[in-house]
Amino acid sequence: MDMSEYFIQEQRLGTNTQTIVKNREGRALYLLIGHWGSKNDVLSLYHMDGALAARVKQTSMLVGRRFDLYLDVQKVGTLKKIFNWPGDFYYIGHLHWAVYGNIYHHQYAIRHFKRQVMTMDKRPFLKENYYVLTIDDPRDAPLCICIAAIMDYWLYNRKKEAEPYFIQPQFA
Repeated sequence: MDMSEYFIQEQRLGTNTQTIVKNREGRALYLLIGHWGSKNDVLSLYHMDGALAARVKQTSMLVGRRFDLYLDVQKVGTLKKIFNWPGDFYYIGHLHWAVYGNIYHHQYAIRHFKRQVMTMDKRPFLKENYYVLTIDDPRDAPLCICIAAIMDYWLYNRKKEAEPYFIQPQFA
């Protein structure tokens, strides 16, 4: 089976706007819409004909954020962060998928035991920078795109989580 590539414009993946996912030829394959930031927020991925492909629901804001993953309307797993040293590592129960790598550089992979499910990298495409998801089985694409959106969300929202408990007073 040939690997499939999916292209998403840089810094559009984890935002609260509509995001188009394209193939190598630049043809639109999916539309990702929704918003993040609060418990129970949902991001939905649609085929271009309007049919729901997958969705991700933010289920926890405190003590580690968690996201439930749905393929169409069926819940297939929950993504949770396991640790972030020396690299980021996330796990999706039920699917037995491990997500690991360097989300700061948009370079990570998803594995199911020894089988590679997806890799993500960033590179120029159509005169702009794009995230490129290389996915072994196209049937996994909807979930992989949703997971990539979660990683992007965590990357750009980490500063909010790192606020100190004690703020040093500033003297003039």
